[in-house]
Amino acid sequence: MTRMIQCISPVDGRVYAERPALAPEAADAAVARARAAQRGWAARPLDERRRRVLDGIAALNAMKDRVVEELAWQMGRPTRYGGEFGGINERASYMAGIAEEALKPLVAEDSDRFTRMIERDPVGVVFVIAPWNYPYLTALNTIVPALIAGNAVILKHASQTLLVGERLAEALHAGGVPEDVFQNIVLDHAGTERLIANRSFGFVNFTGSVAGGQAIERAAAGTFTPLGLELGGKDPGYVMEDADIDWAVDVLMDGAMYNAGQCCCGIERIYVHRRHFDDFVEKSVKWVNALRLGNPFDPETTLGPMANVRFARVVREQVAEAVAAGAKPLIERQNFPQDDGGAYLMPQILVNVDHSMRVMREESFGPVVGIMPVADDEEALRLMNDSPYGLTASLWTADPERALALGRRIETGTVFLNRADYVDPAVCWTGCKDTGRGGAMSILGYHAVTRPRSYHFRKVKP
Repeated sequence: MTRMIQCISPVDGRVYAERPALAPEAADAAVARARAAQRGWAARPLDERRRRVLDGIAALNAMKDRVVEELAWQMGRPTRYGGEFGGINERASYMAGIAEEALKPLVAEDSDRFTRMIERDPVGVVFVIAPWNYPYLTALNTIVPALIAGNAVILKHASQTLLVGERLAEALHAGGVPEDVFQNIVLDHAGTERLIANRSFGFVNFTGSVAGGQAIERAAAGTFTPLGLELGGKDPGYVMEDADIDWAVDVLMDGAMYNAGQCCCGIERIYVHRRHFDDFVEKSVKWVNALRLGNPFDPETTLGPMANVRFARVVREQVAEAVAAGAKPLIERQNFPQDDGGAYLMPQILVNVDHSMRVMREESFGPVVGIMPVADDEEALRLMNDSPYGLTASLWTADPERALALGRRIETGTVFLNRADYVDPAVCWTGCKDTGRGGAMSILGYHAVTRPRSYHFRKVKP
């Protein structure tokens, strides 16, 4: 019996979209078509591949109104924010612009006697398993460099954002990427793991939970398939005694609450120098109370529903446990009457928190943040590193040298100074510990979807 994959809309709880999961033979056929088409695609000039991919991005931009509406239905983001097109265009443009530099041979010698060099070869078929929280951005982080580098790409999107893969296929095909070179497929977990275990791919990129990453690693065990795993975080902010408090409040609260807190690099815990703790907390409460929770199609809504009722349940449980253990909630229920106990979840700020509480150690992935006072950099460093995750850390100070020295001691992939919750395509997006392994964006993003091939040519006899 064919299994149906469903997207349950957080807006009203109805089945918004459903598609049948591919049968094993159909999935194998998709991989075979991708392999057959990849060599011809890689043989095209780099400039042509780049142009066709960028034409596909332009075609996606032309679908903006439809994409924004569908995103609201699928995962609840308010339409006032216009989708993900700012990031899509910035990242695609940057990655296309550095392609020639990233993929050019590294020449050690080119003389009348020897040619010694390293080329970057496409890995073949790249499998992208994309998440629902930033469904276009996270998918395109790998799709764009993979296609430009000469790979075929197979995309398997999250069930919560079932239509995103279809829109990406529609756009890229309209831009001139051949249908077999980029394919969107629908799979269940078992079908996904079977393809990986069968050595179907030259590289697998997964963005999602730690448990999901562990399942991908188990499926790939013994296949030697390279993996890129971005598995979330519990990202800290640290506000020092010389920080601009108003600026820090504005950015850190936005980093904690935007997209209903559903961002792997969102701010989930904040440590504030005790000199400014009361002021920071007071201003943060005022900032959060100005949010408006509601239907994502209402232009006044700044905080939509969480993508699924079960995601909101996790946040409610963490908050309730923390309060029972002595934490103090500062946002009052009466200010957010739209909280329905389901996907529509009010934001929350907690103080009197400590690291014995799940809300300060486990990923919340929702609109809640705990704030603690600290005495100095050493206490803040100990607390920031007291986490199984390591994606980003946000430092707030007027002293860049102090931030750099401290940042080098933080167990994290990216250190921000006076900003947060941003993916810069010029620097590698990576993490450590349970956040996963590998990296996207920058020249290193091209290295993830290519392999080195070395040449040592002796041209004449000695």
